[in-house]
Amino acid sequence: MADLVTPSRSYGLVDVLDRVLDKGLVVVGDIKINLANVELLTIQVRLLICSIDKAEQIGLDWWKFDHHLSPGKQALSAENEELRKQVRALERQLASLTRRRSAPAVR
Repeated sequence: MADLVTPSRSYGLVDVLDRVLDKGLVVVGDIKINLANVELLTIQVRLLICSIDKAEQIGLDWWKFDHHLSPGKQALSAENEELRKQVRALERQLASLTRRRSAPAVR
């Protein structure tokens, strides 16, 4: 009978977390509730655990645009939109003044 191979090194929680955050961990699962062959509910769970650096490497950066996670950006966006409105109003006024000056004088 073969002996069971036991790992020569035990991993601590810090080692496991470091490896998971460095490499990433994906957990995928579906929960379906059926009654008499009629699907009543389907829940799809997709969970990704990794470091922010790793997430950015694979193209995930949604937290940068979530106003709950970046509350200062919402105020900046509102200020930016207000400034854009003011610039458009000034451009319309300038265009109106330019048209009046370039129109020939009627005598």
